[in-house]
Amino acid sequence: MLKNSSGIVMKAYNKCINIGQLTLENRVVLPPMASQTADENGFVTEKTLEHYARLCQSQTSLVMAEYSFIHLGGRSEKNQLGVSSEAHIEGLSKLNAVIKDSGAASALQIVHAGGKSSRDLTDGSLLSPSGIQVPVKGRELEIPDPANEADIQNLIGQFVMAATRAVKAGFDMVEIHCAHGYGLNQWISPITNKRTDAYGVNNQGRFKILTDIIEGILEIHPKLAISTRIPGQDHFPGGLEESDSIELAQLLEKSGVSLLNISSGIGGWRRPRDRKGEGYLVSDAEKIQKRVDIPVMGVGGIKSSEYL
Repeated sequence: MLKNSSGIVMKAYNKCINIGQLTLENRVVLPPMASQTADENGFVTEKTLEHYARLCQSQTSLVMAEYSFIHLGGRSEKNQLGVSSEAHIEGLSKLNAVIKDSGAASALQIVHAGGKSSRDLTDGSLLSPSGIQVPVKGRELEIPDPANEADIQNLIGQFVMAATRAVKAGFDMVEIHCAHGYGLNQWISPITNKRTDAYGVNNQGRFKILTDIIEGILEIHPKLAISTRIPGQDHFPGGLEESDSIELAQLLEKSGVSLLNISSGIGGWRRPRDRKGEGYLVSDAEKIQKRVDIPVMGVGGIKSSEYL
């Protein structure tokens, strides 16, 4: 966690920053990191609350709660947090209170795994843009099902409803997970999206489902701060390149996104082979930061205040 020897985030980073209508007391953020502390139905447990109480000792200005599935068909791990039903709100409200009690602002990351899962975790469903196996290093995933128009509209609606549940639970921000090879990353990447309709063909089409989701959320919650975690590039041959991610970032800014969280892409969250040390994805974020006017967040194994 980001502490100096006295246990306080370095004063140099106590400069306030505005993200949409949300003001943060410093520029250090705890990004979402899966803890696998939920029960088998995605509900918050005491272990979840204890885990975040420890994380909140970091004194970062914003704590992002880990990726939470928006629908059972989008679950990727057995003990993953869920935001797929109204019943999840009670536990998520307790989690939000733990974060808020530390003095930090709170965010909930919402996700659909798409084809990066297995049917035994999703009640038989593996939804994807084109029915193409998601490439993951060291694993052989099942071939997913291509989405039809009804599936697309259902997926958009599920993200909007999940964001609404996050608001009901008291979170200040939602983050849409569109990186690490999960569902929306599969839609924006030319590796896994070979569609020939309005949601494919080129960047404009491949990015459309994401902007439709953002538009749907902001129509209901116009003042809600939205972060989007996107790849700085796919870090996989034939995938999104730096220029594509810059184009996506600019589109998201126009769509009303308040924060961009730049991470890795279709190949997963693992460190690229040519990147060493802390902050191994920050260079990707820097390139995007120069091309947009909203805050941009860099990540990649940052563990010490000395790095900052």
